[in-house]
Amino acid sequence: MIWKCRDKEIEYGKKVLLMGIVNVTPDSFSDGGDHFSPDDAVKCALELERDGADIIDIGGQSTRPGHTPVTDKEEWQRLEPVLEKLKGTLSVPISVDTYYPFVAEKALSAGAHIINDVSGVINHQMAEVVKNFGAGWVIMHNGHGTPKDIKTFFENSVQECQKLGISQEQICLDMGIGFDKDYEENLSLLANVKQYKISGFPLLLGTSRKRVIGQGSGQDKPKERTYGNIAADTAAILGGADIVRLHDVRNEKQGILMAQNLRDYVV
Repeated sequence: MIWKCRDKEIEYGKKVLLMGIVNVTPDSFSDGGDHFSPDDAVKCALELERDGADIIDIGGQSTRPGHTPVTDKEEWQRLEPVLEKLKGTLSVPISVDTYYPFVAEKALSAGAHIINDVSGVINHQMAEVVKNFGAGWVIMHNGHGTPKDIKTFFENSVQECQKLGISQEQICLDMGIGFDKDYEENLSLLANVKQYKISGFPLLLGTSRKRVIGQGSGQDKPKERTYGNIAADTAAILGGADIVRLHDVRNEKQGILMAQNLRDYVV
């Protein structure tokens, strides 16, 4: 199965893909400021690729609970020098984490392949940008929801995208772990992926270092939630998650590979 992202055709389904996170922000919940300078962000992206990331996801503002939004212009000011420095240096696709159509258009013009949109709505301006560039589009559920709600949202989003001229091969879906969902909702979504996964669309999972992992594992420090993350990701992978978005590719890929191999024997 292929996810079409401009000139990149990303095969999914057999191998669980790893999306490495680069936060070009001063205030992200687990690594704010670590890669805020363009040089540090570029170094992080290259290290993630060497560690085994299949996709690099770069964000210019924090979307943690209680974050202070930045304008689209400020977000682009953070992203532009990073994308410029990465041009021609990465062999894997570049995703940009934004819900601003202005930033999406600028980023795709600068060589990005995917727009990772956490807005939870089908923005017609964003759809036009994605269509014009033939880019991949991650559509995420944002808000409270059960597995049944998530499936309905996915089905409606796919139908709306098709009406707007977006090929289904460009679309990736994300259940939105941690985005306005409580602890029980998050656990239910992680444990019941089969109930809302839609055939023919890659499913992206983003649990990395999030509050649900801290609560479930009893680990207060986000950077020390690796083992809890692997457990949560294993449950979702066994249910059919195709792509895992994570900070620590080097240490978590071992667990993800084992989960992938176990999935081959699920009956």
